[in-house]
Order: sequence, then structure tokens, then C-alpha cells
Amino acid sequence: MAEKDYYEILGVKKEASQDDIKKSFRQLARKYHPDLNKGSKEAEEKFKEINEAYQVLGDPQKKAQYDQVGHAEFRPGDAASYKPPSYDDLFRDFGLGDIFDAFSGVSPRAARQRSGADLRYEIEISLADAFSGTKNTVGVPHHFACSACHGSGAEPGSVRDCPTCHGTGEIRSVQMAGNRQMVNIAVCPSCRGQGKIIDKPCQACKSKGTVQKVRRIEVSVPRGVEDGQFLRIPGEGEPGENNGPPGDLYAVIHIRPDRTFERKGADIYSSVVIGLGTALLGGEVTVPTLTGMAHLKIPPGTQSHTLFRLREQGMPYLNSDKRGDLLVKALVKIPEKLSTKQEELVKEAFSTGT
Repeated sequence: MAEKDYYEILGVKKEASQDDIKKSFRQLARKYHPDLNKGSKEAEEKFKEINEAYQVLGDPQKKAQYDQVGHAEFRPGDAASYKPPSYDDLFRDFGLGDIFDAFSGVSPRAARQRSGADLRYEIEISLADAFSGTKNTVGVPHHFACSACHGSGAEPGSVRDCPTCHGTGEIRSVQMAGNRQMVNIAVCPSCRGQGKIIDKPCQACKSKGTVQKVRRIEVSVPRGVEDGQFLRIPGEGEPGENNGPPGDLYAVIHIRPDRTFERKGADIYSSVVIGLGTALLGGEVTVPTLTGMAHLKIPPGTQSHTLFRLREQGMPYLNSDKRGDLLVKALVKIPEKLSTKQEELVKEAFSTGT
């Protein structure tokens, strides 16, 4: 019997590109693969035929040789020893995630390895700590693999392949749409895509596979940090599933209100009470700063609520040696009651006007 032409088997022309050859083979493989046609000898033989053709035409060197000498150098092996590759292995060799996307989304197999969840931790510090920087040791609850079951969630020897999906974690169904076959791949409902069934849950972790423990982590808070800012500590989040990478820890900084200073960015604000005499005649008062006490000169005739600026006496800018300013509000205290002599002096002093 005359041997069929490989180009005819794959339904492509001799000048077809490798992409066209691959595309045609994939379409035929979806239709005739034995995994999708259980018990069909006809489908098995057909797939063997298209696979044989692709092994030659899908290799540029073999294709060139085939174009020169035909079938002479490409005799199929003994049919009895032929074993087709599995549907999964076949398309995995192509490096294709799109084969699954074409039918029902991402393969459950590809979704099993997952990154760990990120964790959030609130840290409260004082304004003084934000000024100088500080270190906090925090206790963060983490989930670790159970030492009793090594993360399996089952007692030793009580795990078996899921009978519904035969350990694949997937359920496939084939539907005909005209003369085309559509393959639907879904997560197995019995094992939820794990491919395993647990007969005896682990008593130590209640089948969760993890136990919660508090882990002590030192967090370095830089000087100049502002309220609401967060620090990212890589790899200190929850562990990943199935060897997936761990998540990160986000430490959110909260600064307690200060009794003396109010902060606005790198500047800080405070107030000082001065007497009427100092406001009228001028003088000098001491005011608190973040690093101690400072002298503030009050010029004569100072009005109440006047702001005085002390340069570079505020908060440091984040990760910088530069600092903001301290702004001091002068509050003039008016005496509630004057003596007779004081009243006479005030009347004398201000009798000519305000």
C-alpha cells in the first residue's frame, strides 16, 4: 500500500512554516489523541499517523531531508511497541498554557503553586522615636507547616489518589461542536484540584497542614518617618503553598499625638505664653525643642499669636540630615485683675490713645 504524504496527513502545504505545521498538529492532536478517545483504535491509529508526520516535519533538519528523499529514511517503528505521549505531556512539551486557556481557563495543575499572603502589622511610636529612629521587636502570627504531618494535613499513610480524577486534580469532558471537538478542563470537585484524598485527617493541625505560631521580627524604623507610612520587610509574610515564595510583611507606622508639639510634614509647631510686659517691652523666653530648651527673643510690641520660626529645629526629612523648622506661637497673657496702682499706670500710659 502506498505510504501517505506527511504534508497531506497534517493538512499543510510543502512551503508551510514551522508555526503553521505546529498549529495544524495541535488541532489534529486535540481531535484524535487517545486520552480524549478512550477505547477508539481508529483514533489511536490516526494520532499515531499525525504524530509520526509531525516528528519529521516539525524538525527543520528532518523536514529538509524528507523533502529530498521522501519516506525512505523515515520508517515508523513497530506498531506494537508504540505508546503515544499523554495529553498533558504532549502539550507541556510545547510550553503551552494557551491550550488550556482555549477551553476553560488555567489548568488546575498550573495553579497549585501559590505565593504566600502578605501580612500587615501596626506599630505605634512616639514623636521622639520618629525624630531619632528606633527599632521595634514585634510578634507576628505566622502559619508554619505542621511538623506532625509535614504539611500534608493527613495522618501518615492515609493519603491516596482521588478516585474521581485518578490523581490528576482535573475533570475533562469532550463535547462536539459540529465537526470539532471541544475539551473542557475543570477542577475536580472531589479533591478540589489536589489529586489526593485524605482518609485520616491530621489531629495536630486539624487537616489544615499548618499551625500558627508567633514569630519575633525586628523592625528598624528610620528617622523622619511620618504617620501612616509603611515599611516593607520582604519574605516575612505567610509561607507559600507547594514551595511557592513567601509573602511580605508591611509594618504600618502610627505616631502618637505629642503633648507639646504638633507635626506638619518636617515642621513642628508649639506655643509659649508670654506676659503683657514682655509683649510690650520685649524680652527673652525659653521654649522646648526636640533636643532640649532654646532661647527665643521677643521683640517689643509683639502681638498675641505671632509665629516665631526657629530654623532647622523641626523633624528630619526621611533618610536625610536636613531638618524642618520649629514654629512657636506667642500667646500674650492678659491679667484678669489689676491692682489700683496698675490701673492708674495703664490709664496714664494709654490715656492719649489706643
